[in-house]
Amino acid sequence: MPGTSQRMKQCGRAFVVPSLLLALLAGGCSSGGIGTPGTEASHGYGGSSSIADFFTGSSAKAPQTVAGAQPDVNCPPVEVRRGASTLTIGPTGEKAAMTLKYQGSFARLARDCGVVDGNMVMKIGVEGRVVVGPAGGPGQVNVPLRIAVVQETPGGMKAIVTKFFVVPVALGPNDGNAVFTHIEEGLSFPLPTPTSLLDDYIAYVGFDPVSAEAQSKQAPKPKAKSRPKPTPAASAN
Repeated sequence: MPGTSQRMKQCGRAFVVPSLLLALLAGGCSSGGIGTPGTEASHGYGGSSSIADFFTGSSAKAPQTVAGAQPDVNCPPVEVRRGASTLTIGPTGEKAAMTLKYQGSFARLARDCGVVDGNMVMKIGVEGRVVVGPAGGPGQVNVPLRIAVVQETPGGMKAIVTKFFVVPVALGPNDGNAVFTHIEEGLSFPLPTPTSLLDDYIAYVGFDPVSAEAQSKQAPKPKAKSRPKPTPAASAN
C-alpha cells in the first residue's frame, strides 16, 4: 500500500502540467497569479470571502481533527488523480498546439471532515484555471470534474463513493484565462470498522471528459415541433 509520503510525491508530480503550451499561454494571461484572476467562477459555497477562507484554512493533506468523532478518526487526504490533472479541449495530434481551444489545470485543493450519525461527511474544495488557446475565444467552457473516495490496499483499489459534476466557466472577450472554484459539500460514506481503515482512504480529484461525453450522448434530444393542421375553409353555402 502506498504510504502518505509516497502519495504526496505522486500528487506533487500530478500538479505539474506536462504541456509546455499551457506554460506559454499562462505567461500571456491578462492576470498574473492564480490568486488575482481576471475572471472567477465560484459554485457551491457561500460568497467569495467564504471560499477564500476555506482554501486558506483547510489543508488538502495535513492531519485534521474530525468534528464529532473519536481522536483516532482521521480525515482522508485529497489529491489530484494522476493522468487526470489536465483538461484539453480541441483537436489532438502533432498540430494540436495551434488548434487548441482551451486547457484546464488544478491550482489548490482543500478538505474538511465531520462525522454525523456514523457517516464521514467530507467537504472538498477545488480551484483551477482555464486558459484560452490559439483557437479558443470568449464563451462558456464546461469543466467536467470527478471526486472519488477510494480505499487503497495491497490487493488493489476499492471505490467508496464517487461523484461527477460540471462547472461552467465564463470567459469574456478580453479574458485570456479564468479561475474556477467549486466546493462540494455532503460527500458522505459510512465509517469503516475498525476506523483505523480510514488510513487507507484517499479522495481523488480529476478532470473527467469521458463521463461528460457519455452524459451528453444520453441527454434526450428535443422533439421536433409538429406543424398545426390548416383549418378547413368554411363553405360558402
